[in-house]
Amino acid sequence: MTNTIIRTDNLVKDYDAKTRALDGMSLSAYDGEWLSIMGPSGSGKTTLMNIIGCLDRPSKGSVFVNGTEVTALNQKKLTKFRRENIGFIFQEFHLVPYLTALENVMLAMYFHSIAVEEDARVVLEKVGLGDRLDHIPSHLSGGEQQRVAVARALVNEPKIILADEPTGNLDQKNGKIILDLLKSLHDEGHTIVLITHDINIGNLGERIIKLVDGKIFADTKKEGFISDSGLEILEKIGNERPVNMGDLENIKVGYIR
Repeated sequence: MTNTIIRTDNLVKDYDAKTRALDGMSLSAYDGEWLSIMGPSGSGKTTLMNIIGCLDRPSKGSVFVNGTEVTALNQKKLTKFRRENIGFIFQEFHLVPYLTALENVMLAMYFHSIAVEEDARVVLEKVGLGDRLDHIPSHLSGGEQQRVAVARALVNEPKIILADEPTGNLDQKNGKIILDLLKSLHDEGHTIVLITHDINIGNLGERIIKLVDGKIFADTKKEGFISDSGLEILEKIGNERPVNMGDLENIKVGYIR
């Protein structure tokens, strides 16, 4: 897995003179990788996802997605690129309340190209909703609504799936269904970028990035990832002197096994 599918170079995002959400962030994600991005509230997770997903632009820096420098595209080309290459799953379902499950999925196809009902049926069956095609959102459970959102993200066959707290509004049972779907998509070769504050969900990724104050604090394979308590210790060390590899080795109790 060597092909870089997402790359950011020195990203800066300022919302105003006093609010810097991203502060010189550079990272890469690889084709077919599951990358989990974690961090406390306000660390820049969602801002980063919105920029990678072509929903927002950085104040400075460059973003490359699937070989294209998306920060160099005009808005029309950027929108087209996003629809063809990226699928989104959010914590909120964002379904149109008066449209059926089938129509909600087909809506994403209208924006992309000609809507084909059979294609929408296929992805709804894939997420286990073949018998709920004609139900409007209010007649579906929260877990079912999120599965419609997953189907909508898949219908245009994107290479990249961006998921921002996709289980945040679900109970444990329905959350597991969504995570199992993401695992299946990853097994099929999709690149998954998952935003989460839950360390157990983050640990599903092959690689975990920890953000603090708009910067990358840690970027490791999951077997070497350090828990929040370990990170707090490292942050205290960092306030006194530069953190070194010996410090990391000395906090083994914080490693996720």
